[in-house]
Amino acid sequence: MHVKKDDMVLVLSGPFAGKKGKVIKVDPEKSKVTVDGVNLVKRHTKPRPPAQQGGIVEKAMPIHASNVMLVCPKCSKPSRTGNKRVVEGDNKKVFRVCKKCNADF
Repeated sequence: MHVKKDDMVLVLSGPFAGKKGKVIKVDPEKSKVTVDGVNLVKRHTKPRPPAQQGGIVEKAMPIHASNVMLVCPKCSKPSRTGNKRVVEGDNKKVFRVCKKCNADF
């Protein structure tokens, strides 16, 4: 997946196109991401423990990962990502790299 939890993303298509938000949850098996404040639906909930309050709750539903683009933390622009592999002795590390400013994150 090109997106990880707590990344800032821009929604590219659908009714929420153009909105920015933080990734709450990532499901790599289904290629879905849940973005805060995007694709909100209302769910009627029943109070399960007697102390919990029931009612109508707004909940963010997942969208397909291909409909979001990562916003680079350095240049603050939406950009594609690449991978940079670094070998330090016996350790191999892989970093995500912004294609616009070439910053790794």
